[in-house]
Formats: sequence, structure tokens, C-alpha cells
Amino acid sequence: MTPSARAGVTDATSDSETSTDVETGAAGPGPASERPPTTDAEGRGGLRLLAARLAPVVVLAVLAYLPYLPVDVPGVLPGRLNGPGSMQLLATCLVIGGIALSYDVLFGRAGLLSFGHALFVAAGSYLLTISTASWSLPLPAAVGLALGLSTLLALVVGAVALRVGGIAFAMVTLAFAQAASIIVMRDPGGTTGGEEGRTVNRAALPDLLVGVANAPYRYWLALAFLALTWVAVSLLVASRAGHAMAAVRENEQRAAVIGLGTYRVRLLALVAGSFLGALGGVVHALVLGGSSPHLTTSEFTLSLLVMVVLGGAGSRWGAVIGGVLYTYADARLVEVSGAGVLQSLPEVVRQVLSQPLFILGAFFVVVVYFAPSGLTGLGGRIIRKAGVSS
Repeated sequence: MTPSARAGVTDATSDSETSTDVETGAAGPGPASERPPTTDAEGRGGLRLLAARLAPVVVLAVLAYLPYLPVDVPGVLPGRLNGPGSMQLLATCLVIGGIALSYDVLFGRAGLLSFGHALFVAAGSYLLTISTASWSLPLPAAVGLALGLSTLLALVVGAVALRVGGIAFAMVTLAFAQAASIIVMRDPGGTTGGEEGRTVNRAALPDLLVGVANAPYRYWLALAFLALTWVAVSLLVASRAGHAMAAVRENEQRAAVIGLGTYRVRLLALVAGSFLGALGGVVHALVLGGSSPHLTTSEFTLSLLVMVVLGGAGSRWGAVIGGVLYTYADARLVEVSGAGVLQSLPEVVRQVLSQPLFILGAFFVVVVYFAPSGLTGLGGRIIRKAGVSS
């Protein structure tokens, strides 16, 4: 075959291949062939990703607008939606939701079962009230002092407690928290207020945070704290430190073998979670107008653990939803148990419904049994099944 004939065969073959690529949609030369067709599954995945990113923004916008809605919700809230009682209840729910999210940094992200998280929440709360009432510090200085000393306390406690692991770590943190609770209850020098707690010096607070009429501003303060905690945890989880925490949580020995400093990673998780918890204690004191000794008890830490497991450990939505629902249910059940509506019920039913902790405990058992991954895990499975069926 002559050179010219061979060239003709080559050109024909090239033209045939190009034509086949165009007809069959295969990836051939040219910009158009470099873009594979988008499947329906990929399109749905992109929509789900977009929805997941926009959901927190939409929820934040809706929650921020609630104080402008004069809507009555009988049986759900104590009065109008934007009334002082409802705003105070919702603000408390948001603060506890943010504190539960800070505890999830330890338990859900790093796998640290701590029974002493209440220590750091109480430290932030009491240091703020003491520094404003006893030391007459301005609010910015009091907040900075409370966060600084609480973070230092977390560093010291973590450096000691993390020398052991497992249940021993939980017991060491519980010992620290119990020691702090005893000190608060004994009220040394009249500093902590004992069983009565300690109130914030109102002269140190801005006018927008004082008074019944300014309940919406305290609500927005609680919402801002929750949003800030959400962003901080999101950034932490997406960082290299967050990936290291996940590795330590899944298999600490394997993480140590590949060169991760497991002690430093766990200490970072404890300090970060404790800092956010102390910030929650500060906001809690500003919203409620003082510090309560209940924040120092192990019962409060156990409540945080229940909140995180109820909503879904290792999930931002889970910790927040668990904290908000638990706080709301606890407050409303206490109010219902003291109302006369239960008097018409049988004695056995009335005794059961008059114990809010019993109802919450029973609900917790049911959720853990039927949805081990929490409410958010159950919701995720329902959404995925609905997407597959559609």
C-alpha cells in the first residue's frame, strides 16, 4: 500500500471514530465530550447538598423573625409567640441547645464521655455574675475574664483527667465537677450565693437586656449564641483537627500508630467544647439574670448527655434539636403537672403525668430503642427512603 493510500485509510478511520463518538455520546475529543451527562441521582444529590447548606440559614432567618409574630399558640407556649413568657422560654431553649452542641464536641466528635461539662458552664456563668456584682467590672471585661478563666480551668482539668481514659476519665471529670458544686453550695465568703444563686449586677448590663419588655432582645442574644456555636463547631469539624478527632473517636490506637498525638487531640476537643460551654454559661446568666447552682450539678451534665443522645450524637442538628426539645418538654411538663387539668384524671395517670422526669426518661428509652442514632438519624432514614421510593 502506497503512503497516500495509508493516509486515506487513517483519515477514514479517524472520521469514523469521531462520528461514532458523536452518535453514541461517548467521551471523544472536544470540550463537549469532556462533560459527562448528569444523571438523575447526581441531580438529586446536588439538590440535597444545596438544601443541607441552606437549611441552617433558613432556620436562622425564621427564628430571628419570631419576635415579630403576635400569634397565640394555645397549649404550646405560655401566651403569645412574641410575649415575654414565650420569648423567655424560647431563649432558654436556644441557650441550652447551644450548650448541648458544645458538649457534643466532646462526646459526639471526640468520643469523650465527660461527667464534668457542667463545671465549665457554671464557671462561665458564676464568673460573670461575681465579676459584675462583687468586683464591679464592666460587662466586656467580665465576659473576657469569665471566658479566659474558664478556658484555663478546662486546660488544667483536661491535662489531669486525660491521663486516663474510658470510665476513669468520666469519674475524674465527675470528681472535679462535684468539688465545684460543693464549693458553690457552701457559699464561701458570700461569693456564690449558695442555694439561692447569684444575680447579675443590672447596672453593668445594657438597657436592652434588662426588663420584661426587652425579652425579645434576650431571645436574639440566645439565638446569636446558638448561631455562633454552630459556625464554630462546623469550622472545627471541617478542619484537620476535626478529622483527627474523628480518627481518635473511631480507633484511638490506630490513630496513634499513624502518628496522631491522641492526647493533644483529646485535650483540644475538651478545651474547645469547654470554651463554648463557658460562653453558653455567660449567655445563660445574661438571659436569666443570674447564676443557678443547678448548673454545677452532675444532673445537669447527665441532662446534656441525654440531649445529645436523644437528638443524635455527632450531629449538629441532633445536639441542637435534642437540647431544645428536652428543655422545652421539661419546662412545659413542669407547668402542666402543676395545673388543675390533671385533677380530673385517674389517680395512677395523674401520678405519672405529674413526674416530668419520668415522662422524659420513658421517651428517651423509646427513642434509644427504636432509633439508636437519635431523632435526626431517624429523620434522615425516613427522608432517604422517601427519596428512593420517589
